[in-house]
Amino acid sequence: MHLASFKQLQALLMVARHESVSRAADALHVTQPAVSLQLRMLEEAAGTSLTRKVGRGIQLTAAGEVMAEFAERILRLWDEAVDEVAALKGVISGTLRIGAVTTAEYLLPPMLVEFTTARPDVRIKLQVGNRNEIVNMLGRQEIDLAIMGTPPREFRTNAAPFARHPMAFVASPKHPLMQKRKVTLADIMEVNLLVRERGSGTRTAIEKLYKESGYPLRIGSELSSNEAIKRMVVAGLGVAFLSVHACTLEFEAGLMRMLPMAENPVEADWHVMHLADQHIPTVAAAFQDFVIENGQEVVLRQLEAFHRDAAKLKSPGRKTRA
Repeated sequence: MHLASFKQLQALLMVARHESVSRAADALHVTQPAVSLQLRMLEEAAGTSLTRKVGRGIQLTAAGEVMAEFAERILRLWDEAVDEVAALKGVISGTLRIGAVTTAEYLLPPMLVEFTTARPDVRIKLQVGNRNEIVNMLGRQEIDLAIMGTPPREFRTNAAPFARHPMAFVASPKHPLMQKRKVTLADIMEVNLLVRERGSGTRTAIEKLYKESGYPLRIGSELSSNEAIKRMVVAGLGVAFLSVHACTLEFEAGLMRMLPMAENPVEADWHVMHLADQHIPTVAAAFQDFVIENGQEVVLRQLEAFHRDAAKLKSPGRKTRA
């Protein structure tokens, strides 16, 4: 097999991603003939066809699939090598590949802003999904770092807690339960309870809470979007169990409040993690250190409105794991 160039590998990856030579050319900011030439040269180097025409599109052959997988790894390793050399010169650069569960997308941006402001050469590739999606991304090494509640059991990780994660029963200030001096889990059973889908951190936490209390969990509505749940709560259509991070704007605007309950808030730990025994790029290691050192302070600033509301309730938090 003859030598191949980075340009040839990039052309193959773009064609695989877009299933079109013309769209791959647009993505690479080159002409269509230039991409076709790079593909032809790579096929000559490999000694076999890597793509085939399917209708108006183009797909990879079995050999092309194998080549594309290794091409992605080769190019990523080259990027990491460049970043590591830059780090030796005291410059933190490169792409920070990080994944976060949906709830964490509310707490992560302030940390990313602070981190990248001091490190302008860092690029961000943020993936957001439910817990199962982020666990799978980490396992497939599509991300270098993950932020979630409880570390996964599917494989070993190096995980470190960096901040408390409050979750609470919330409702519109006009909801009838807000008129009670003390709301119980039994009271929640009689209203429309809005929760996230199975597998989410808050769903796991509320299931654990009700199981330990001995009460059956009666779910009124199950939604996969925090935003949809919040809109229903603000409209007075139910009570929700949500991460407080997802509700900061609503707390500040007075559109939503915590219910006066002994169980409010339920607290867990946020963790930042990477695969055990897996080398991570310098930029990922730097961000991990930054989060561990500064995460709690950033979270406290973000949740000032929540803490004011919690102080009014004067109820101790209950600890669990999310």
